Amino acid sequence: MKKIRSSLLVLMMGVLFSLPLFTQTAAGGGYTGPTITVSTVAEAKKMRDDTNVSLEGKITRHLGGDKYLFTDSTGTVRIEIDEDKWGGLNVGAEDVVIIYGEVDKKVGKVEIDVDRIVKK
Repeated sequence: MKKIRSSLLVLMMGVLFSLPLFTQTAAGGGYTGPTITVSTVAEAKKMRDDTNVSLEGKITRHLGGDKYLFTDSTGTVRIEIDEDKWGGLNVGAEDVVIIYGEVDKKVGKVEIDVDRIVKK
């Protein structure tokens, strides 16, 4: 009888202590820190080197190799999309996309090194 009581006590304590974990999940808890917001080409050109950025617009021209021209309502910027970043996605000049990447500043020019691309 003592074994059953102690086992039951351990089980009840386990349930009691894990209850806050279940309620937090049920309440929709999650990450609350900073996120990458969609910026404009004009804003991206002013950002520091290696700043994470996401841009919504169109890839308007292939410049050769992995270089493209990206355009939104505020301007145009060169982007670099490595072959493995396309993920089988086909994009035309009229398709709206969101690109996620980093600002790459070199002397006299700004480029976005794309990590991921999503067709909207």
